[in-house]
Amino acid sequence: MKALVIIPTYNEKGNIAEIISQIQSVDPVFEVLVIDDNSPDGTGRLLDELSQKDRKVHVIHRPGKMGLGTAYVTGFKWALSKDYDLVCEMDADFSHPPKTLAVFLEKIGDYDLVIGSRYLDGVNVVNWPLKRLLLSYFANIYARVVTGVPVRDLTSGFKCYRRKVLEAVNLDRIKSNGYAFQIEMHFNAYYRGFKVTEVPIIFEERKVGQSKMSKKIVYEAVWMVWRLQWLRLTGQL
Repeated sequence: MKALVIIPTYNEKGNIAEIISQIQSVDPVFEVLVIDDNSPDGTGRLLDELSQKDRKVHVIHRPGKMGLGTAYVTGFKWALSKDYDLVCEMDADFSHPPKTLAVFLEKIGDYDLVIGSRYLDGVNVVNWPLKRLLLSYFANIYARVVTGVPVRDLTSGFKCYRRKVLEAVNLDRIKSNGYAFQIEMHFNAYYRGFKVTEVPIIFEERKVGQSKMSKKIVYEAVWMVWRLQWLRLTGQL
C-alpha cells in the first residue's frame, strides 16, 4: 500500500520540517508531498533540502499564491499518476494532529473517505476567537442543510481518500479554491455513493505563522453550496 499526505504551504518555514517529521513517525507507509506557492520566507528552499535527503518527501513549486483548491487538485493528480492507494490532506501548521493519521489508516479499510471532524463530539477547537468559532460552526450547519450531506464538519481540511474517490471526481471541474473546496469534495464523494465517515479530532489554532482566512473565502463558501445542489439536481455533477 502506498499512502501520501498532501500539504499546501505558503510561508510555513517555521512548521514544515517538524510536521513532516511527525507524520513520518506515525507510520513509515506515509510519504509527503508539499505544494509550495513560492513562499517568500524560504519554505520552498527548505523543502528542496528535505526532499534531497529523504526520498519519501516530495515538493512541487508553483509560481505564486494560487489558492488551496488548486494546490490540492495539483497534488491529487500527481498522486494518481504515481499510483498511490491512499491520499490524505493536512495543514502545515499543527492544527491537525498528525497522530490521527493512524486512525485514518484503521478506518479507511471500511470506508472510502475518512474525515477528521472538529464538530463530531461537540466543539473541539482550541484557541480560536469566539467570532471565528461561531462562523465556522454555523457555516457547517448552513452547508449541511443546503447540501444534504450528513457530515458534521464539511469544511474540514484533514482527511484520507481512497484513490477510487479521486478517480471518480472530475478534478478539472472543481471550481472552488478556499474552504469551499472541502465542501465541494465532500459533496462529490457523498453523492457519488462512496462511504464517508468522520473521526473526532482536537483542532488547535496555529502557534507559528498567520491564518489564511479571508472574507473572499467565506463568500465563496456561501454561494458554492447552492451551485453544487443545482449541478446535482440538473444531472451535471
